[in-house]
Amino acid sequence: MKIKRLGRTGLKVSEICLGTMTFGNQADEATSHAIMDKAFDAGVFFFDTADVYPLGGTPEMVGRTEQFIGSWLKGKRDKIVLATKCRGMMGPEANSQGASRRHIMEAVEGSLRRLGTDYIDLYQIHSPDPETPLEETLHALDDLVHSGKVRYIGCSNYPAWEVCKALWISDKQGLARFDCVQPRYNLLFRHIESELFPLAVDQGIGIICYNPLAGGVLTGRYQPGQQPVEGTRFTLRNAGRLYQARYWHDIQLQAVAQLKKTCQERNLSLAQVALAWVLSHSAITSAILGASKPEQLNETLPAVDLKLDEEMMRICDDVWYQLPRERDPQIAYR
Repeated sequence: MKIKRLGRTGLKVSEICLGTMTFGNQADEATSHAIMDKAFDAGVFFFDTADVYPLGGTPEMVGRTEQFIGSWLKGKRDKIVLATKCRGMMGPEANSQGASRRHIMEAVEGSLRRLGTDYIDLYQIHSPDPETPLEETLHALDDLVHSGKVRYIGCSNYPAWEVCKALWISDKQGLARFDCVQPRYNLLFRHIESELFPLAVDQGIGIICYNPLAGGVLTGRYQPGQQPVEGTRFTLRNAGRLYQARYWHDIQLQAVAQLKKTCQERNLSLAQVALAWVLSHSAITSAILGASKPEQLNETLPAVDLKLDEEMMRICDDVWYQLPRERDPQIAYR
């Protein structure tokens, strides 16, 4: 497991970040703890979550993922780099969502309580909030950094132009700046390479990407013409439709089936190849890898030791170039 700097900061993180959005819905507390144990024993000490998780949960489940992480963290807090996010709806009130000062201050206190800690290593805004000025959001985050409750700040699902605007505001007003971005990135979705990657590299911003296995499609377990499988994120409440829109198309499933065949011919695991391809990009700091069962990590974690040759890299690249180009869908949450 490689250890990398998060952008220009001195913070060190593992190149695999454990994604936790299954905790509390697809995985109960005991299973969630087993997944964290498995990841930690393999050298993963960077965990990512969000206050609105678990994915596909009911309103009553909101915050459960952080609670499960908090119960596991006892006695281990100093060994983990912990990232969480705010922005999503945490209740029915008008101000229980967004990136306003009011909501950020309430959200961070809630996360600290559920996680059982007095600080968060990386605090991120889950998606842009068009109803709140960036200045307001950044001033609130700057106050949290100065208070010691938050060590570093970042953003998720922000387009390059908005990250650039935020950096400009922080520079001009002397505020803490986004040192990390969290975009969607995998063999089937590479829109961010044209603008966000060059910006991040130029400005020394870490990139921790989510969906490196395209919601499980890049494990090769689904076939063209197949209906979405019950119990997966493709059928989850509030999330199934989003994931189907992203990845459940025959043209994508056919491309994955062909890539799987090529991997099998070379005695390679498709999931490991897909993850190794993401990690091979010099702009990527860490890839967020999730699981609903601890044994799933046995299939994916070995990717950190896999180095793809030039031919395999070209084959992987061709998957994207052969897919029809579509407008980048602006979907806020995963």
